[in-house]
Amino acid sequence: MKSRQRRRGITLVNTGEGKGKSSSGFGVVFRAAGWGLKVCVIQLIKGKWKTGEQQAAAKFDNIEWHALGDGFTWDTKNPEQDLNTSREIWEFAKNKILSEEFDLVMLDEINYCCGYGWFTGKEIADFIRDHKPSWMHLILTGRDAPQEIVEVADTVTEMHKVKHAFDSGVMAAQGVEF
Repeated sequence: MKSRQRRRGITLVNTGEGKGKSSSGFGVVFRAAGWGLKVCVIQLIKGKWKTGEQQAAAKFDNIEWHALGDGFTWDTKNPEQDLNTSREIWEFAKNKILSEEFDLVMLDEINYCCGYGWFTGKEIADFIRDHKPSWMHLILTGRDAPQEIVEVADTVTEMHKVKHAFDSGVMAAQGVEF
C-alpha cells in the first residue's frame, strides 16, 4: 500500500436512478479496509435503519460508521429539522475529512441533500477542491449528483435502472438490499 505521501486520492461519485450506488461504495469501503486503510462512513439520510453493511463494518477495527440522518426524508413530517440535521452532518463530515485521521471517507446519500436544497453542489465541490487532503479517497453517493460535484470528481458512475423487483411489488429483501 502506498504511503500517504506517495498516494493520489481519488474522488468517486455513484449517482443515477438505478440500484447500487451505496452498495458499490460499500464495496470500496470493505476493499480499502481489507488493505488496512482507515475508513469513515457517514450516512446522511438512513439514520437508525439497520443494514447488513453496518453490521459487517462493526467486525472491522479500521471502519468507523456514522448513520446520522433522520430517515427517509420523502416521508418527512418536519422538513426544517431534516435541513438542520443535514447541515449538522455536513459540518461533522467536513471535520472528519479535515482531521486527516482517515484514508477513505464515504458520504452516503449526500447528493440527495443537494437535490432537497439543503446545501449546494458548489458548496461541496469547493470544499473538496480546497480542503480534501490530496492523498484521501472520497466517495459520494445518491441520485442527481450536481454538475459541480461531477466536475470535481475523478470517477463518476451513473447507475441506470433497467428493471427493479420493487416495480413488480417485491419489497426490499433483507441481505440483498439492506
